Amino acid sequence: MSTDFQENSAPATAELPAVPARFTGKVAVITGASPFGIGGAIALRLAREGAALGLISRGAPGELLERLDSFKQPVVWNDCDVRDQGAVDRARDACLGEFGQIDVLVNNAGIETAHDFENLSDEEWDELLDVNLTGVMRTTRAMLPALKESGGVVVNVSSCTALGGTPGLVAYSATKAGLNGMTQSLAVEMADQGVRVVGVAPALVRTPMAARHVQRLTADAWEKLQACHPLGIGVTQDVAAAVAFLASNEARWISGVTLPLGWMPSYPLPFRSSEPD
Repeated sequence: MSTDFQENSAPATAELPAVPARFTGKVAVITGASPFGIGGAIALRLAREGAALGLISRGAPGELLERLDSFKQPVVWNDCDVRDQGAVDRARDACLGEFGQIDVLVNNAGIETAHDFENLSDEEWDELLDVNLTGVMRTTRAMLPALKESGGVVVNVSSCTALGGTPGLVAYSATKAGLNGMTQSLAVEMADQGVRVVGVAPALVRTPMAARHVQRLTADAWEKLQACHPLGIGVTQDVAAAVAFLASNEARWISGVTLPLGWMPSYPLPFRSSEPD
Protein backbone atom coordinates (compact mmCIF):
# COMPACT_ATOMS: atom_id res chain seq x y z
CA MET A 1 0.00 0.00 0.00
CA SER A 2 1.14 3.54 -0.75
CA THR A 3 1.88 5.55 2.38
CA ASP A 4 0.62 8.80 0.83
CA PHE A 5 -3.06 7.82 1.04
CA GLN A 6 -4.04 10.62 3.39
CA GLU A 7 -2.34 13.33 1.35
CA ASN A 8 -5.20 15.60 0.36
CA SER A 9 -3.43 17.51 -2.42
CA ALA A 10 -5.38 20.64 -1.51
CA PRO A 11 -4.22 23.80 -3.31
CA ALA A 12 -2.75 26.63 -1.31
CA THR A 13 -5.23 29.35 -0.35
CA ALA A 14 -3.77 31.75 -2.92
CA GLU A 15 -4.32 29.16 -5.67
CA LEU A 16 -7.94 28.32 -4.88
CA PRO A 17 -10.34 28.84 -7.78
CA ALA A 18 -13.08 31.40 -7.43
CA VAL A 19 -16.36 30.19 -5.92
CA PRO A 20 -19.76 31.88 -5.71
CA ALA A 21 -20.58 33.84 -2.56
CA ARG A 22 -23.69 31.79 -1.79
CA PHE A 23 -23.44 32.14 1.99
CA THR A 24 -22.84 35.85 2.48
CA GLY A 25 -24.81 36.95 5.52
CA LYS A 26 -25.42 33.37 6.65
CA VAL A 27 -24.20 31.37 9.63
CA ALA A 28 -23.23 27.70 9.42
CA VAL A 29 -22.73 25.40 12.41
CA ILE A 30 -20.46 22.41 11.71
CA THR A 31 -19.87 19.53 14.11
CA GLY A 32 -16.67 17.49 14.12
CA ALA A 33 -14.59 20.16 12.41
CA SER A 34 -10.98 18.96 12.37
CA PRO A 35 -8.00 20.33 10.42
CA PHE A 36 -7.59 17.37 8.05
CA GLY A 37 -11.03 15.80 7.92
CA ILE A 38 -14.26 16.36 6.04
CA GLY A 39 -15.61 18.80 8.63
CA GLY A 40 -12.61 21.07 8.22
CA ALA A 41 -12.92 21.05 4.44
CA ILE A 42 -16.61 21.97 4.74
CA ALA A 43 -15.73 24.84 7.08
CA LEU A 44 -13.13 26.17 4.64
CA ARG A 45 -15.50 25.91 1.69
CA LEU A 46 -18.40 27.68 3.40
CA ALA A 47 -16.09 30.41 4.71
CA ARG A 48 -14.77 30.93 1.16
CA GLU A 49 -18.37 31.40 0.10
CA GLY A 50 -19.00 34.04 2.75
CA ALA A 51 -20.41 32.15 5.75
CA ALA A 52 -19.78 32.98 9.37
CA LEU A 53 -19.01 29.76 11.24
CA GLY A 54 -19.88 28.11 14.50
CA LEU A 55 -17.54 25.14 14.91
CA ILE A 56 -18.18 22.29 17.35
CA SER A 57 -15.52 19.72 18.18
CA ARG A 58 -13.70 17.96 20.99
CA GLY A 59 -10.44 19.88 21.27
CA ALA A 60 -9.54 23.07 19.47
CA PRO A 61 -8.82 22.60 15.73
CA GLY A 62 -5.90 24.99 15.88
CA GLU A 63 -4.54 24.61 12.36
CA LEU A 64 -8.03 24.85 10.87
CA LEU A 65 -8.73 28.06 12.78
CA GLU A 66 -5.48 29.52 11.46
CA ARG A 67 -6.41 28.65 7.87
CA LEU A 68 -9.87 30.13 8.31
CA ASP A 69 -8.31 33.48 9.28
CA SER A 70 -7.37 34.04 5.64
CA PHE A 71 -11.03 34.23 4.61
CA LYS A 72 -11.80 37.07 7.04
CA GLN A 73 -15.09 35.53 8.16
CA PRO A 74 -16.07 35.47 11.84
CA VAL A 75 -15.64 32.09 13.54
CA VAL A 76 -16.79 30.86 16.94
CA TRP A 77 -15.37 27.55 18.18
CA ASN A 78 -16.91 25.57 21.04
CA ASP A 79 -15.42 22.58 22.84
CA CYS A 80 -18.36 20.21 22.65
CA ASP A 81 -19.05 16.48 22.77
CA VAL A 82 -22.28 15.68 20.91
CA ARG A 83 -22.98 12.97 23.49
CA ASP A 84 -23.61 15.74 26.05
CA GLN A 85 -26.88 17.61 25.50
CA GLY A 86 -25.82 20.36 27.90
CA ALA A 87 -22.64 20.97 25.92
CA VAL A 88 -24.60 21.04 22.66
CA ASP A 89 -27.05 23.57 24.10
CA ARG A 90 -24.21 25.78 25.32
CA ALA A 91 -22.57 25.67 21.88
CA ARG A 92 -25.86 26.69 20.27
CA ASP A 93 -26.30 29.54 22.73
CA ALA A 94 -22.75 30.77 22.10
CA CYS A 95 -23.36 30.81 18.36
CA LEU A 96 -26.68 32.62 18.69
CA GLY A 97 -25.13 35.05 21.17
CA GLU A 98 -22.41 35.91 18.65
CA PHE A 99 -24.39 35.91 15.40
CA GLY A 100 -28.08 35.98 16.32
CA GLN A 101 -28.99 33.34 13.75
CA ILE A 102 -28.22 29.86 12.43
CA ASP A 103 -28.89 29.13 8.75
CA VAL A 104 -27.05 25.85 8.12
CA LEU A 105 -26.31 22.89 10.36
CA VAL A 106 -23.79 20.31 9.11
CA ASN A 107 -23.87 17.14 11.21
CA ASN A 108 -20.40 15.78 10.51
CA ALA A 109 -19.15 14.49 13.88
CA GLY A 110 -18.67 10.74 13.82
CA ILE A 111 -16.56 7.83 15.01
CA GLU A 112 -16.02 4.32 13.73
CA THR A 113 -14.68 0.93 14.73
CA ALA A 114 -13.74 -1.87 12.37
CA HIS A 115 -13.63 -5.57 13.19
CA ASP A 116 -15.69 -8.73 12.87
CA PHE A 117 -19.29 -8.50 14.02
CA GLU A 118 -18.86 -11.50 16.34
CA ASN A 119 -16.25 -9.55 18.29
CA LEU A 120 -18.32 -6.35 18.54
CA SER A 121 -19.03 -5.43 22.15
CA ASP A 122 -22.19 -3.82 23.50
CA GLU A 123 -20.09 -0.86 24.62
CA GLU A 124 -18.72 -0.25 21.10
CA TRP A 125 -22.18 -0.56 19.58
CA ASP A 126 -23.66 1.88 22.09
CA GLU A 127 -20.83 4.40 21.63
CA LEU A 128 -21.20 4.48 17.84
CA LEU A 129 -24.94 4.95 18.14
CA ASP A 130 -24.50 7.66 20.76
CA VAL A 131 -22.18 9.73 18.57
CA ASN A 132 -23.20 8.96 14.99
CA LEU A 133 -26.97 8.87 15.39
CA THR A 134 -28.13 10.09 18.79
CA GLY A 135 -25.53 12.86 18.63
CA VAL A 136 -27.09 14.07 15.38
CA MET A 137 -30.51 13.95 17.03
CA ARG A 138 -29.28 16.03 19.98
CA THR A 139 -27.60 18.65 17.81
CA THR A 140 -30.42 18.93 15.30
CA ARG A 141 -33.07 19.16 18.01
CA ALA A 142 -31.12 21.94 19.71
CA MET A 143 -30.65 23.95 16.51
CA LEU A 144 -34.14 23.49 15.03
CA PRO A 145 -35.80 26.55 16.60
CA ALA A 146 -33.13 28.80 15.08
CA LEU A 147 -33.27 26.95 11.75
CA LYS A 148 -37.04 27.40 11.59
CA GLU A 149 -36.61 31.13 12.09
CA SER A 150 -34.11 31.39 9.23
CA GLY A 151 -35.68 28.83 6.88
CA GLY A 152 -32.47 26.88 7.21
CA VAL A 153 -30.91 23.63 6.08
CA VAL A 154 -29.63 20.52 7.85
CA VAL A 155 -26.93 18.54 6.00
CA ASN A 156 -26.12 15.12 7.45
CA VAL A 157 -22.80 13.49 6.56
CA SER A 158 -23.57 9.80 6.08
CA SER A 159 -21.49 7.13 4.30
CA CYS A 160 -21.64 4.81 1.34
CA THR A 161 -21.42 1.98 3.88
CA ALA A 162 -25.07 2.72 4.67
CA LEU A 163 -26.01 1.94 1.07
CA GLY A 164 -23.82 -1.09 0.34
CA GLY A 165 -22.62 -3.96 2.52
CA THR A 166 -19.21 -3.49 4.09
CA PRO A 167 -17.70 -6.31 6.15
CA GLY A 168 -16.07 -5.20 9.36
CA LEU A 169 -18.15 -2.02 9.56
CA VAL A 170 -21.50 -3.45 10.64
CA ALA A 171 -22.04 -1.07 13.56
CA TYR A 172 -20.79 1.99 11.68
CA SER A 173 -22.93 1.25 8.62
CA ALA A 174 -25.98 0.66 10.83
CA THR A 175 -25.61 4.09 12.41
CA LYS A 176 -25.28 5.74 9.01
CA ALA A 177 -28.26 3.84 7.59
CA GLY A 178 -30.24 5.11 10.57
CA LEU A 179 -29.04 8.61 9.75
CA ASN A 180 -30.36 8.26 6.19
CA GLY A 181 -33.75 7.30 7.59
CA MET A 182 -33.66 10.29 9.90
CA THR A 183 -32.86 12.56 6.96
CA GLN A 184 -35.87 11.32 5.00
CA SER A 185 -38.39 11.46 7.82
CA LEU A 186 -37.26 14.77 9.31
CA ALA A 187 -37.34 16.36 5.85
CA VAL A 188 -41.02 15.47 5.54
CA GLU A 189 -41.78 16.63 9.07
CA MET A 190 -40.05 20.00 8.63
CA ALA A 191 -41.00 20.82 5.03
CA ASP A 192 -44.04 22.91 5.92
CA GLN A 193 -41.91 24.85 8.41
CA GLY A 194 -39.43 25.88 5.75
CA VAL A 195 -36.48 23.71 6.84
CA ARG A 196 -34.76 21.39 4.35
CA VAL A 197 -32.95 18.23 5.47
CA VAL A 198 -30.47 16.53 3.13
CA GLY A 199 -27.43 14.29 3.32
CA VAL A 200 -24.30 13.14 1.53
CA ALA A 201 -22.93 9.58 1.54
CA PRO A 202 -19.26 9.73 0.52
CA ALA A 203 -17.32 6.72 -0.64
CA LEU A 204 -13.68 6.43 0.40
CA VAL A 205 -12.11 9.83 1.08
CA ARG A 206 -8.46 10.58 1.83
CA THR A 207 -8.67 11.37 5.54
CA PRO A 208 -6.60 10.32 8.56
CA MET A 209 -9.53 8.20 9.80
CA ALA A 210 -9.71 6.23 6.56
CA ALA A 211 -5.93 5.98 6.29
CA ARG A 212 -5.73 3.90 9.47
CA HIS A 213 -7.65 1.12 7.72
CA VAL A 214 -6.29 1.51 4.20
CA GLN A 215 -2.69 1.15 5.35
CA ARG A 216 -3.50 -2.35 6.61
CA LEU A 217 -4.98 -3.60 3.32
CA THR A 218 -3.26 -6.13 1.12
CA ALA A 219 -2.46 -5.16 -2.45
CA ASP A 220 -5.31 -7.37 -3.70
CA ALA A 221 -7.82 -5.77 -1.32
CA TRP A 222 -6.65 -2.30 -2.35
CA GLU A 223 -7.21 -3.14 -6.02
CA LYS A 224 -10.74 -4.32 -5.28
CA LEU A 225 -11.43 -1.19 -3.28
CA GLN A 226 -10.25 1.05 -6.09
CA ALA A 227 -12.45 -0.86 -8.53
CA CYS A 228 -15.47 0.27 -6.49
CA HIS A 229 -14.50 3.90 -7.14
CA PRO A 230 -14.73 4.46 -10.91
CA LEU A 231 -14.05 8.19 -10.45
CA GLY A 232 -11.08 7.57 -8.16
CA ILE A 233 -10.64 7.96 -4.41
CA GLY A 234 -12.10 11.23 -3.17
CA VAL A 235 -10.59 14.14 -1.29
CA THR A 236 -12.30 16.15 1.41
CA GLN A 237 -12.88 19.08 -0.94
CA ASP A 238 -15.12 16.83 -3.08
CA VAL A 239 -17.44 16.30 -0.14
CA ALA A 240 -17.30 19.97 0.83
CA ALA A 241 -18.36 21.06 -2.66
CA ALA A 242 -21.41 18.78 -2.56
CA VAL A 243 -22.36 19.99 0.91
CA ALA A 244 -22.03 23.63 -0.17
CA PHE A 245 -24.38 23.06 -3.09
CA LEU A 246 -26.99 21.21 -1.02
CA ALA A 247 -26.87 23.85 1.71
CA SER A 248 -27.23 26.71 -0.76
CA ASN A 249 -30.38 28.29 -2.18
CA GLU A 250 -29.54 26.65 -5.51
CA ALA A 251 -30.79 23.41 -3.95
CA ARG A 252 -33.98 24.98 -2.55
CA TRP A 253 -36.12 22.27 -4.24
CA ILE A 254 -34.12 19.36 -2.84
CA SER A 255 -34.95 17.75 0.50
CA GLY A 256 -35.12 14.30 2.05
CA VAL A 257 -32.38 12.78 -0.11
CA THR A 258 -28.92 11.46 0.71
CA LEU A 259 -26.59 11.97 -2.24
CA PRO A 260 -24.02 9.20 -2.91
CA LEU A 261 -20.57 10.59 -3.69
CA GLY A 262 -17.77 8.87 -5.57
CA TRP A 263 -19.37 5.49 -6.19
CA MET A 264 -22.41 3.76 -7.65
CA PRO A 265 -24.28 0.92 -5.93
CA SER A 266 -24.23 -1.22 -9.06
CA TYR A 267 -22.35 -1.43 -12.31
CA PRO A 268 -23.36 -2.73 -15.74
CA LEU A 269 -21.86 -5.95 -17.02
CA PRO A 270 -18.76 -5.48 -19.16
CA PHE A 271 -19.73 -4.22 -22.62
CA ARG A 272 -19.55 -6.96 -25.23
CA SER A 273 -18.60 -5.76 -28.66
CA SER A 274 -20.11 -7.45 -31.67
CA GLU A 275 -19.62 -7.32 -35.37
CA PRO A 276 -21.91 -4.81 -37.11
CA ASP A 277 -24.88 -6.30 -38.92
